[in-house]
Amino acid sequence: MLIGLSLIFPLLFTAGPAWPAGNPTIFGYAYDPDAEVDVELILAVDISQSMDRDEQEVQRAGYVAALTSPQVVDAIRYGPLGRIAVSYLEWGGVGEHYIVADWSVISDRATAAAFAARIAEAPLHHRQRTSIASALAQAMTMIAGNRYQGIRKVIDISGDGPNNQGGAVTEFRDRAIANGITINGLPLMLKSAKDDWQAMMHIDHYYEDCVIGGPGHFSVPVRSKEQFANAIRMKLMLEIAGLSPNTGRIMTAAMRRPINCSLYD
Repeated sequence: MLIGLSLIFPLLFTAGPAWPAGNPTIFGYAYDPDAEVDVELILAVDISQSMDRDEQEVQRAGYVAALTSPQVVDAIRYGPLGRIAVSYLEWGGVGEHYIVADWSVISDRATAAAFAARIAEAPLHHRQRTSIASALAQAMTMIAGNRYQGIRKVIDISGDGPNNQGGAVTEFRDRAIANGITINGLPLMLKSAKDDWQAMMHIDHYYEDCVIGGPGHFSVPVRSKEQFANAIRMKLMLEIAGLSPNTGRIMTAAMRRPINCSLYD
């Protein structure tokens, strides 16, 4: 028996090839510590016809100001890993997607400022239709195809109208949730005070019932241009920290008539 073990032990403990420097591989799995982030976040921004140029400029300026604010940078720095991966996507109708700022890691003020500068310097786009379904599909593809490994995956989608092209929005919402992605909303109601049609649509209720979903999902309605930057900053802080706002003041779907999600599809 001792002879048998003496023949086997050298085989068990024979040194194999050395680990690749900085990139150990275990049973075919490559581990890259630089790919680990607290959250993979896509900022999906509406550029449909209902968004006039002034509103687009306010919207973009709000994201730039929020991303570089001390509050958002601190929220990133104090996360478990102290870094997030973020991408800025503008969307309109089916297939009308513009990756204004592709995936980047933000971990401090310098990286936040560099990412925000790419957004600020890009030309504005404007498209006619509103396909939230197509935007969600594009965002899911971008998350699946990036190199990052986030503790959480979030699509932050803004818009001022319902899905009117590209299939049932609830189908794409449910597909994202099934893939472990949370969808948060930024329903824009800037015209509701003077536009009877937009006020009648209750876009905030539409986002609650038809668009957002997943663990900890929430939406932050924006009702004025002056509120925009603050709303985006608060929303980013909550998303980065993995928190939800106090919903005690929000009228839930159980307290009102549910939205017909397929009405505009």
